Amino acid sequence: MKIGCPKEIKPQEFRVGLTPEAAAEAILRGHNVLVETGAGLGSGFTDEDYMSIGAEIAPDAKSVFDQAEMIVKVKEPQAPERKMLREGQLLFTYLHLAPDRAQTEDLLNSGVTSIAYETVTDARGGLPLLAPMSEVAGRLAPQVGSWALQKANGGRGVLMGGVPGVRPANVLVIGGGVVGAAAARVAVGMGANVTVMDRSVPRLSYLDDVFMGKLTTQYASAAATAELIQTADMVIGAVLIPGAAAPKLVTREQLSTMPQGSVLVDVAIDQGGCFETSKATTHQDPIYEVDGVVHYCVANMPGAVARTSTQALGNATLPFMLALAGKGWRQAITDDPHLRAGLSTHQGKLTSLPVGEALGIEAMTPDQLLAS
Repeated sequence: MKIGCPKEIKPQEFRVGLTPEAAAEAILRGHNVLVETGAGLGSGFTDEDYMSIGAEIAPDAKSVFDQAEMIVKVKEPQAPERKMLREGQLLFTYLHLAPDRAQTEDLLNSGVTSIAYETVTDARGGLPLLAPMSEVAGRLAPQVGSWALQKANGGRGVLMGGVPGVRPANVLVIGGGVVGAAAARVAVGMGANVTVMDRSVPRLSYLDDVFMGKLTTQYASAAATAELIQTADMVIGAVLIPGAAAPKLVTREQLSTMPQGSVLVDVAIDQGGCFETSKATTHQDPIYEVDGVVHYCVANMPGAVARTSTQALGNATLPFMLALAGKGWRQAITDDPHLRAGLSTHQGKLTSLPVGEALGIEAMTPDQLLAS
């Protein structure tokens, strides 16, 4: 199979879909790899790195999309890229379709077969292709939040760890999954007073054990959220409903109850955001203020640490990419129910029920598609 990797064009996105190591693995198995010139530079990989292992360098994105049977990316295809997709082509990348009607309709109209990283599952019920980026985004959240808390950036001017005689920042993490646990780890390490909310008592028990009392756990409810945000210097939104739009956990009206200059970091912004006032921002212009509360809602947070993120993502996606290239998408998802869970569109049909529910579009399951 001919595998194509275009350069990411989303603003301030420095990751690349294929590392030279992953490209080498594909070539060793008899596949051809075509990489757009400069695609890896943001992650520290040169064209020569790819050519040295036998990949071909394409002069532009159109050459990649025209020739490749499978497109491997990081972020969802942007509008100019979606125009180059075609029926019979396989797209393997993050999609986050639930809050994005325009992208969903374009993919359906193109006829492309798309598989979303974020809904591929594993035997433990996890999301193995989302987890590495969730880990990165979670660890970044307190870091960028502490920057936003600085007075020069519109924040309260609160130091995360405080100093002797002055209390540390109060950090509320909503969601105790991969993102939330990673965020809590860094926030605790910075010396903040951390509370993690979740609706799973076993998960809260696990976090309490792992952190050995260094944070507070709280069962998540609307009332508890409303109470805790009133004293929070920073709130990190770390909730996830796989494939579906994120629930809105803090309303516009509730912002008035928060301290002036407090910070919201919405890690769920790819799925529409978990705060009512969230809107996607970029690394170039990452924050905005609503009712005195600073919002950080960068939709590709891991892109800020592109080399680490690219390597972590490449490690996770490689086995699935090789299966798709070696067997073809239909046989690969027939053999692997976890990869099958990632199927999102095929020949104009939507194959994700959560996306269909979010957007009001008729959908079927991947199993139903295969049966038909």
